[in-house]
Amino acid sequence: MTMTVVVAIGALAQVDAALSHFWLGRGYYNPAAAGELSAIHLNLGSRMQWVDFKRAPMNFFITADMPYKLLGQRLGVGVRAEYERMGLYSNTRIGGQIAYKKRLGRNMMVSVGVQPGVFSQTFRGHERIIVEEAESDPAIPEQDVSGTAFDANVGVFFSHPKLWAGLSVTHVTSPRIEMKISRESENDYYEFKVSRGYNFMAGGNIPINNTLFEIQPSAMFYATQKFWTAQVATMIRYNRTLNIGAGYRWKDAVTAFIGINLKDAYIGYAYDYPLSPINKATFGSHEVFVTYNVKLDNREKNKNKQKSVRLM
Repeated sequence: MTMTVVVAIGALAQVDAALSHFWLGRGYYNPAAAGELSAIHLNLGSRMQWVDFKRAPMNFFITADMPYKLLGQRLGVGVRAEYERMGLYSNTRIGGQIAYKKRLGRNMMVSVGVQPGVFSQTFRGHERIIVEEAESDPAIPEQDVSGTAFDANVGVFFSHPKLWAGLSVTHVTSPRIEMKISRESENDYYEFKVSRGYNFMAGGNIPINNTLFEIQPSAMFYATQKFWTAQVATMIRYNRTLNIGAGYRWKDAVTAFIGINLKDAYIGYAYDYPLSPINKATFGSHEVFVTYNVKLDNREKNKNKQKSVRLM
């Protein structure tokens, strides 16, 4: 049996979405952020990039996490699921998160977390366009192929009521996804290597004295082997309800934000206007982000129960 091994795409591809709401999606990049709040914390996000392009990148993800105590130890547990479509590629990532948390002083917490999971990819070869005059490229499959590999993220996270920061490594094992086409006389193999990513995020909350305003600046740096980007954002919150802000992604886009707090929920929208020459072909990108918290009662139960006087 003849076997042909072909690399479908190089190792330099970026597969982590460049979220404009990165400061809200801390658990998306860093598993150590799981259990940061005393609540069941749910995030839903959708990013539609360069909407005027055919087969433009589209991303949808969900994360959920909560604090948990086991044998007297503070933990954070969570899950993350994501679907991404970009060109002829579709990526699905699913993982579970667990973080060990240690309190430093009264209001400070440091966490170490890990997220094991799977990375699944599909290439829709039947949708490829072949120019009749051009020869078929053997490095590009002519039919649909897919594969799955183990994937993992790790990170550390620090939180304080007025400051937070995190450092994480995504796709630690640089997984190789092998995709196969079986034929009568041979098997064709295609390989996709996922780049390891390095991420640093930090942000804060600065109340303005004697007003109902708060300033919430944040920054993120993301890098792979041969690619890096940085972005900053500043939100202004009024009366803990209305949020407006602006951001900048290095040599890529400027962003406008608007959001509203509804008791235990937050609904936010971001619009990215590209700064590169690509703005001649697209008007921009859109992102919607929703969070919802279910409060938990972490108070110790009263071991010395007392009967009501009326029932005695």
